[in-house]
Amino acid sequence: MSSIPASEFTRNFGRYRMLAQREPVAVSSHGEITGYFVSAADYEAYRRYRTQRRAFRAEDLSDEDIIAIANTHMDPRHDHLNALLDDE
Repeated sequence: MSSIPASEFTRNFGRYRMLAQREPVAVSSHGEITGYFVSAADYEAYRRYRTQRRAFRAEDLSDEDIIAIANTHMDPRHDHLNALLDDE
């Protein structure tokens, strides 16, 4: 990934616009990265990923979802964690 000063980015925007089609471009100011210039495709992929993750309130779950959650089991490799709770 390329990292360039903001002043260079401003002077040669067209060049970095083309580079961003191949890889993200980190833009820095006073030695610190302040942002990334990415292609439209990369940004859309990020937006899709971000909207896929979602939290639900327990009271919004269907009965079927609650039953499915209740019937799940932890992998036996993690039994030692359950033992920590049993000791209390």
